[in-house]
Amino acid sequence: MNDLTTTGGQAATMSSREIADLVEARHNDVVATIERLFDKGLLRSSRKTRRESTGGRPIDVYDLIERDTHLIVAGYSDEHRARVIDRWQQLEAERSAGTFLVPRTRAEALRLAADLEEQNAALQLENQHQAVTIASLESLFMAGETPTQFCKRLNGVNCARVNSTLLELGWLYDEQREEQGSPRYRVASRVRDKYLTERPRKIAPEGSESFIKYDLQLLLAGAQRLHQLYMQQKLAMKTTWDGRFTQAKYTVETIQ
Repeated sequence: MNDLTTTGGQAATMSSREIADLVEARHNDVVATIERLFDKGLLRSSRKTRRESTGGRPIDVYDLIERDTHLIVAGYSDEHRARVIDRWQQLEAERSAGTFLVPRTRAEALRLAADLEEQNAALQLENQHQAVTIASLESLFMAGETPTQFCKRLNGVNCARVNSTLLELGWLYDEQREEQGSPRYRVASRVRDKYLTERPRKIAPEGSESFIKYDLQLLLAGAQRLHQLYMQQKLAMKTTWDGRFTQAKYTVETIQ
């Protein structure tokens, strides 16, 4: 998705929707930050929004100049801020390289036609690959399972480190990080009901006080994002991993 836009020589802008994707946050949370900074008079972008279709109910989207995007993501992790910076550089490079030159000779026109045909063939191949990936994910995903259970079917993933990886990514937080004992993971607000949800369960150990444990439950969008991280080799992998990216369908045996 390319949300970098320019209008009549004005500064390039990035949409609030893309910012939310880059920092793995809900769009509503990003919009709340934008409006708070507007109220403080800290943003220089236009406060006017536009309607954008999301395949469901349209949403109001802000278009922001580069300076303002860095203010908006200032409170996010180093990794998320780096993604915004990298995305700006990528979009600027694409915009600079995208200048269209009209062919001046028949040979140039033939070369252009050949290049366009090759790009079209590559795009069709990519679309086919995406369709296969989506179908594969639909067969992988099972409502109500945990991130660890999902990752057990991804070849090579170190399942013992899945939750700690999600903690580093900001998907989870440890409810008792100041206390001793095993961590009690909770779903971070910015990914709750987007990638993960949680279900409370009362634990009553013998001889100890009872407490509430929250069982993590993966959502389809979370499974898609986990699979993407897997393909990008951003999940912790076993030292014995054979280097192959394969997955198994959901069965009772695979979640044991």
